[in-house]
Amino acid sequence: MTGGERALLDSAWAGTALEGGESGDLHVVAEFARGVLVGVIDGLGHGTEAALAARAAARVLESFAGEPLATLMERSHEALHGTRGAVMSLASFDARGSQMTWAGVGNVEGILLRAAAGSRPPREVIALRGGIIGYRLPALHSSTVSVFPGDTLILVTDGIHGGFGESASPLATPRELAESILARHSRGSDDALVLVARYLGAASGPTEGEGSRG
Repeated sequence: MTGGERALLDSAWAGTALEGGESGDLHVVAEFARGVLVGVIDGLGHGTEAALAARAAARVLESFAGEPLATLMERSHEALHGTRGAVMSLASFDARGSQMTWAGVGNVEGILLRAAAGSRPPREVIALRGGIIGYRLPALHSSTVSVFPGDTLILVTDGIHGGFGESASPLATPRELAESILARHSRGSDDALVLVARYLGAASGPTEGEGSRG
């Protein structure tokens, strides 16, 4: 964020590598001019080759964070040719419009917990498409939802059991959520990663003395 603006997100992550080796599960939190991109990448398999694929995708996401999700997936797909490939889920938060656009390829699950009591639905689920970045890129299906202060995004790799969101509370801090989900739901048979990003509210407008730009 630029001077005079507050952070858009509060984020935290927790993860483990299989047998203490190099993890093929990585996360990205990358600011850009209009918002913040968050993502979780799972290199196929585990160990060094999985980590190489995940790092290649992470470099793309960090370098081009402000681009549309479909473009980011395509760039990542090109960068991962010749690697093991990866699956990933991405969410782009709009700093001005109080919106989040999200999409996934593969099995990096994601839920959005609504902070407001009585919200219907109380949580939303990311739309995933089958495929492997670097091998078979499907037609991407992204969706855009409104977000409100306190809404919390959780992304997990397949080293986390399903049902991880059932006991997740938007009242817990992102750090508490990430560590609790990892401790309670890790399969123990694969790399595992949990990324939690809480929306804090749209960034402020121009600071005093700054005019708007066309």
